[in-house]
Amino acid sequence: MFVAASRKHWSHGMPRRDSGRGILLLDGMLRGTVKLRLTASLLKTSFTCLAVVCGLSVIAQDDSVRVTQDSKEAAVTHHATGTFDVKLSPVTPSAGNPISEMTLDKKYHGALDATSQGIMLASGSPATGSGGYVAMEKVTGTLDGRKGSFVLQHTGMMNHGATELSITVVPDSGTDQLAGISGKMSIQIAGGKHSYDFEYTLP
Repeated sequence: MFVAASRKHWSHGMPRRDSGRGILLLDGMLRGTVKLRLTASLLKTSFTCLAVVCGLSVIAQDDSVRVTQDSKEAAVTHHATGTFDVKLSPVTPSAGNPISEMTLDKKYHGALDATSQGIMLASGSPATGSGGYVAMEKVTGTLDGRKGSFVLQHTGMMNHGATELSITVVPDSGTDQLAGISGKMSIQIAGGKHSYDFEYTLP
């Protein structure tokens, strides 16, 4: 009876229903495969685009570096020379203070036609010929025909008569036509006269 029923059961279309489910299952698997292929294709395309973008970004950065380097290489160093007059006015120190404070008033002549005001702090021992000073001065006028201002920072040291002096332009202190200026200044004193040699660059 069971065998007969089973045979009857199978003969009444079960294989056809299972076959239909199999077709649906196969169809779903095929669609899934297509989706996976499409997804893989999209991912591959995305990665390719990303690689291209990254490559362009690297190239752009490289070009930017080259432009920056070329710009720096294109900067020309100028020399401005001339003389200057300076007036030092002591500021009354507090009792027992070993630091001397003075105001600076300068007049530059030559390629640098300007005036400056500043503050100077100094300490030393005249007996041994040793000491040091620092100063800041704002220079306003024209430099080789360009109008503007900038700030100079001084650091000086004397060790038993041997001197070291550094005078440099404070970064980003330039204004107007002297904006972006950088450089350093050296000074010479001979026969009671002061002269300068200003080595500078402008963008």
